[in-house]
Amino acid sequence: MSERPLDVLEASVGQDVTVRLKDGEEYAGQLAGYDQHMNLVLDDGEDTTIIRGDNVVSIIP
Repeated sequence: MSERPLDVLEASVGQDVTVRLKDGEEYAGQLAGYDQHMNLVLDDGEDTTIIRGDNVVSIIP
């Protein structure tokens, strides 16, 4: 049985990920959190980035 997207996100909290957006831009950092809309919070050590879930194409561990 395949995992639900939010289950995968839950398992990825605290891990380094790369997030690819619809416009081709990529962000890398530690997944600090998410919500039910798949909005993401990335922490790269210096900055914290909030990514709106409807812009996300893929999340790569």
